[in-house]
Amino acid sequence: MSARQQTVAESIQADGHGLHTGDAVRATLKPAQANSGIRFRRVDLQGAPEVAATAHAVSAVEWETALTDGPATVRTVEHLLAALHALHLDNVLVELDGSEPPALDGSAAPWCERIGSVGTVVQDEDARRLALTTPMHVEVGEARYDVLPHKGFRVSASIDFEHPLIGAQFASAEIVPRVFEREIASARTFGFSAWQEDLNRKGLALGSTTENTLALTADGLEPGCELRFSDEFVRHKMLDIVGDLALVGARLDCHVVAQRPGHKGNVEVARRLASRLAGESGRGLEIQEIMKLLPHRYPMLLVDRVLDYEKRKRIVGVKNVTVNEPFFVGHFPGHPVMPGVLIVEALAQCGGLLLLQGAENPEETVVYLLSIDNIKFRQPVVPGDQLNLELEMVQFRGRRGKMKGVARVDGKVVAEATILGQVMDR
Repeated sequence: MSARQQTVAESIQADGHGLHTGDAVRATLKPAQANSGIRFRRVDLQGAPEVAATAHAVSAVEWETALTDGPATVRTVEHLLAALHALHLDNVLVELDGSEPPALDGSAAPWCERIGSVGTVVQDEDARRLALTTPMHVEVGEARYDVLPHKGFRVSASIDFEHPLIGAQFASAEIVPRVFEREIASARTFGFSAWQEDLNRKGLALGSTTENTLALTADGLEPGCELRFSDEFVRHKMLDIVGDLALVGARLDCHVVAQRPGHKGNVEVARRLASRLAGESGRGLEIQEIMKLLPHRYPMLLVDRVLDYEKRKRIVGVKNVTVNEPFFVGHFPGHPVMPGVLIVEALAQCGGLLLLQGAENPEETVVYLLSIDNIKFRQPVVPGDQLNLELEMVQFRGRRGKMKGVARVDGKVVAEATILGQVMDR
């Protein structure tokens, strides 16, 4: 029998300061309905916009993992997500009155303790799960990952720092609640005191103190810091992996073996696992399936893959932008920039796929564009970018659908529009 989804039994509150912003913030974890996932709500912003904890929403991976959706950004989500992921919480609404959850002690342990104090509730839906069946290798900079088939979720990590307290460290653990709480959750974030001034100039580590960060000097620790484990540093790297892989949106059956891991590499692994999840669950579309539904062909087919969709609700697609695109020949010579009209066209094609997924005999129909409103372009798209195309159905009547579309690159919004389409017989 499949495991059921879970949420927190009642609301949980935590107050403190953000690790990077230093701002006072209150986080409230609330029960959420089945299939809603982990979502962050910025109650300090007009309209209380939400950001889903998904890999495609990632907007920053330097020194933290940040998520962005429209006007809302949530920073340094990895420690809280690690607790939620390891404790098998599938649906939670996290309300924040600032841009960053409180750092607390710089680990996931305080979150685990708060969750344990109220307990969890089993819900009526099966938990979404990804059981890896073939190995996957990922390299990002100096980081190396081998993701292997495994019964259950296990993380192994190795790091190597030229520092007398760190050196070469390796650790491995099954990520189940009891083991995570005992061996991983209390491992704190760390950094070198020599980095502090430079990070502060960049608006980072403004809330870092010896109460929430293991501050390393040239040959030891700052006064007030004391190790909880002799290999606390690699254990915290494992904590970050667990938190970043929560962005897959499923419980995992795999063994992640990481060398010199970091947020950028972790998120890339999460993106690739999310892609596999979409394909294995039947909620994604490969290019051959897309070409059966859309009449577009070279050079006008602008959706390479659908990662996920919910019938008449939402779709997420991908367009890989290469230097070989024919429009770069004239737009512009020596300074290639993807035309904004083609970014919107890619969104419209992805929206057409969403409309067709709800139609009878979709291969015998076609979608015509009726209107495009509220178009905004935020930043240029250039060769090497991957357009993440997400559309949400705002209104659906008969064979006509109105959709809100957002195109992102590396989590940052590059364009948005409201699209109205009509399904017609071919």
